[in-house]
Order: sequence, then structure tokens, then C-alpha cells
Amino acid sequence: MKTVRSNITKLYAFSFLQMTLFPMAIITLFWKDHIGLSLTRILLLQGILSVVMVVMEYPSGYVSDRIGYRVALTLASLLGMAGWGIYTVATTFAHVMAAEILLGISLAFISGSDSALLYETLKADGSEQNYARHQGRMSGFAQGGEALGAVFAGVFYAYAPVLPFVLQVGVWLLALLLTRAMVEPPRNIVGSPASHLAEAWHSTRYAFVENKLLRYTILLNSLLGIASFYPVWLIQPYMQHAGVPLTWFGPVWSGANLTVAFFSLTSHRISAYLGDRFMLLLFLSLIVVGYFGLGTIGGLWGFLFYYLLTSMRGLRGPMMLNLTQKECPSANRAGILSLQSLCFRLLFVCSGPLVGTLADRFGVSHAFHYLLYAFLVTLPPLAVLFLRSLPTAKQGMSACNKIPPGTPP
Repeated sequence: MKTVRSNITKLYAFSFLQMTLFPMAIITLFWKDHIGLSLTRILLLQGILSVVMVVMEYPSGYVSDRIGYRVALTLASLLGMAGWGIYTVATTFAHVMAAEILLGISLAFISGSDSALLYETLKADGSEQNYARHQGRMSGFAQGGEALGAVFAGVFYAYAPVLPFVLQVGVWLLALLLTRAMVEPPRNIVGSPASHLAEAWHSTRYAFVENKLLRYTILLNSLLGIASFYPVWLIQPYMQHAGVPLTWFGPVWSGANLTVAFFSLTSHRISAYLGDRFMLLLFLSLIVVGYFGLGTIGGLWGFLFYYLLTSMRGLRGPMMLNLTQKECPSANRAGILSLQSLCFRLLFVCSGPLVGTLADRFGVSHAFHYLLYAFLVTLPPLAVLFLRSLPTAKQGMSACNKIPPGTPP
């Protein structure tokens, strides 16, 4: 059991390495200035990445449930090395697209597998009630890693534009060595299903039809996630247009990720104090004020409103994932978590290119303004449906636990 429990510290380290992304603080500038991409093509590129993840998201989670979470994370590390390796020689849109496809498959195998491995490790130790705290720490380490990677990103980029990508290959090599040292925890899986397709349909039906709380948790989490995702790709040109010095980009990005880390680490305490309903109200308030400031106030220091959205991102992750985890059976845990990521990616595929077109045509500030209106229309009704489903949470979890693994629909 001590060997299995060592997964926890290894997952902290893996989260740190996974998000130690040296190129992220300058990658939009790299795409624009060195590859020659417009914002429309940049968000189209991210749409392609999302399509890859849409295609791979649930299959990768399903495969992870069958071959083991440690193997899935090892495969993800190999793909990460290959994807960032292509970036070191990229000169065209096709090169970047090939790299993003590999990185998308890598992210698909990580999505759900790391959280599922954490939950099953805690379950084997009889301490799954502490999941939200450990998930918050994983998120904190992840954002700490991204903050560290961003500190000198601008300096590395100014010295040699390809240097951040070379360093990234080394980071994924370390991640590969780490995943090889993880241990697969015991799980309650009864043989192989008679039909993989039937099993996949059973999980999907359970997540979106039979379990009302799980359905609205997945949908709300996806929409909240997209609210904090658009600024990731728009904040760099936003700051460039506002005249923010290039040397600030790394520290600004680092500060954003430290904000996510801080609120991820404190999410379980704040959630326990406020409760789910007031937490959701806090999420909505941070989104409205953050987008209003980015779209209306702007200026040299306008990027500080971005920190409100990163704060929401940190608070949201552990709380919403904890609600999802409680509703998932062990045999299909990674698959259902991947369904949640699938919803997020589908939402981005459908809306990302449009947001990029708005930013190119009317400016990034106006794009933030339009997004504010979109979230004011879509978030409140979904939040009400989610809140109405909360009293049935206990019943939903009980029903989930009664479903035997591998049961056909």
C-alpha cells in the first residue's frame, strides 16, 4: 500500500512537469511572427487540436481504463516529446499542425488518466474523501510549473525563438522517467465487456441521461472552462496591442499561473466554507467582472482583469472534478472524465474560429466584450439547472455505486 500511495507525490511531480511549458508565454507571438499566422488561423489551429482531442478523448479514456493509467501517462509522455520536437524545426503551418496533433493525442491520454489514478490510489488507501484536497494540490503544482516555465520565457525567446521548445523536449523526457516509476492501483473490474461499443454507449448514457447531477456538472464545468480558456490565446496579442513590454510577458504569465495555483490549493477550504451555491455565484461574478474589464477598461494594466478569470479557474477545478468523481464507477472512471473533456473540446471547436475572426476583424478588446454577452446569456440558465440537481447528488452517487462494472445497457 505504501508503494501505491507513492503515486500521490509522483502525480504532483508529473503535474508540475506537464505544465512546465516554456513556450506558452510566447507561443502566440511565435505563431504570428515566425510562422506568419493570423489570429483566425491560430484559433483555427486550436480548433484542429480540439478536433483531435474530440476524436481521441473518449477512446483514450476508455483505453486507459483497460490498459492502466500508468501506461496511458507513459504513452502521453512519449507523444509529448515527439510533438515539441517537431516545433524545434517548424517553419510552416503544416509543421505546427503536425506538432499540435501529436500534442493533442498526448493531452487526450493525460485527460482523465491522472485524476483517475489519483482517485483510485486514494480509494485503495481508504481516503478518497480527501480527493478534492489532493486534486487541488495537483492543480497547484501544475500551475506552479507553468509559472516557473513562464518566468524566463520572454528572455529565452528573445535570445533564440526555438530555445523554449528545445527545453520542453527535456521536460517531457523527465516526465517519461517519472511515469515509469508509478504503480497501478487495484481496481474493481470484472473481466472484459462483451462489447466495447456497448460499454462505451452505457457510460455515455449514464453520464448524460441517467444521472442528472453528472449531466449538468459536466455541461457547467465545460462552459466555465471555456470562459477561462479563450483568454489564454487572446491575452498575448491583447497585451501586445496595449503596449505591454515583451519582457513583461513571462512574469505576467507566471503571475496568472501562480493565481491559479493559489486558488487551486485553497479551493476545497473555500468550497467547504461557502458551499456549492455560493461558489457558483462567485464563479459567475469573476467571469462577468473579468470580461467586462478586459473588454471595456483595457489599457496597459488591463491584463490584470485576466487574473480574475485565472482565479475562477483555480477555484473551479477541484470542486467540479470532485463532484464528477463522486458520480463515476471505478471501471469507467477515466472514460467518463474524458467525456467531460470531450464536451469542453466540442464547445471550443464550434466557437473558437468564430472568436478568432471577431478578434481579427474588430480587435481583441471587442472580442472580450462580445464574449461577455455570450456568457451572460448561456451561464445563468445552466447554473440554475445545476443547482436544482444538487439535492439529488446523494441519490445519484448511490445509483452510480450500484452499477456493476461492465454491465451492458
